[in-house]
Amino acid sequence: MTAAITAHSVVEPSSASKRVAGAIVIVYALVSMIPLFWIFATGWKTPPDSISYPPKLVFAPSLEGYCNLFTTRTRQTPEYILGLGPPQTICDRITRQRDMVIAGPSNYAPRFINSLIIAFGSTFCAVVLGVLAAYGFSRFKVPLKDDLLFFILSTRMMPPIAVAIPIYLMYRQLGLSDTAMGMILLYTAVNVSLAVWLLKGFIDEIPKEYEEAAMIDGYTRLHAFFKVVLPQAATGIAATAIFCLIFAWNEYAFAVLLTSGAAQTAPPFIPTIIGEGGMDWPAVGAGTTLFLIPILVFTVLLRKHLLRGITFGAVRK
Repeated sequence: MTAAITAHSVVEPSSASKRVAGAIVIVYALVSMIPLFWIFATGWKTPPDSISYPPKLVFAPSLEGYCNLFTTRTRQTPEYILGLGPPQTICDRITRQRDMVIAGPSNYAPRFINSLIIAFGSTFCAVVLGVLAAYGFSRFKVPLKDDLLFFILSTRMMPPIAVAIPIYLMYRQLGLSDTAMGMILLYTAVNVSLAVWLLKGFIDEIPKEYEEAAMIDGYTRLHAFFKVVLPQAATGIAATAIFCLIFAWNEYAFAVLLTSGAAQTAPPFIPTIIGEGGMDWPAVGAGTTLFLIPILVFTVLLRKHLLRGITFGAVRK
């Protein structure tokens, strides 16, 4: 009798190690999602339930947090409220149960729109400038290329607070304080260094022979860039856009310093939601939940490009 010989690769993980790794990933994912779940649940609580001790895991859902998020309220006497007639909306009914009436819309919707304009606008500008600069560094002989690349990267090394005061004084002198254009320019300047470094690595992986073949067929350098390089670098562009958008979407320090009204974004506005007796935690939870949706949708739509972009060039022939 001959013993059966089974081949086993030394780099192939065993079934036991796969199960352990899978369990670790699942536990890590669940632990990471606990704060998100708690924020989502807080948005559906009433103010007393949101601050109850011990915390309530089972509660009656309420739209009070979302109503308080999108409206401003004033306290009135019961006689005044009875004279208004029956409530017209769900938010009106919930507000009157607290002996208050809706005075008008809140500023959350304009602040949310400002976040969309500033974040996506700065991401678009940073990616466009990053693609052009990365292509130039990758394809042409640029004097002092390494020094210039290091200088571009060095702009990300300093903390924002180190340049906050000079930027504030400069923006006040130029009239860019509390403007969407000023915030777009600032976030573009911060993100363009990251975009250049990420995209240069992606473009370096695209063989130059593709462009040379296109130019032999009659394409100009510009046509070859749009027809050959950009489609090949789509995964890198998508990955870079996600990273730039995450920074611009969540940025807080410059938004607090440079905006206060017309161009204020959602991050500095959400902590200022004050309800009766202090912080309106259901409204804060509702505002944070809605604030997470655009970045989540954008990332999910580009998730395939993101995974391919992160691993692009990891395996070399």
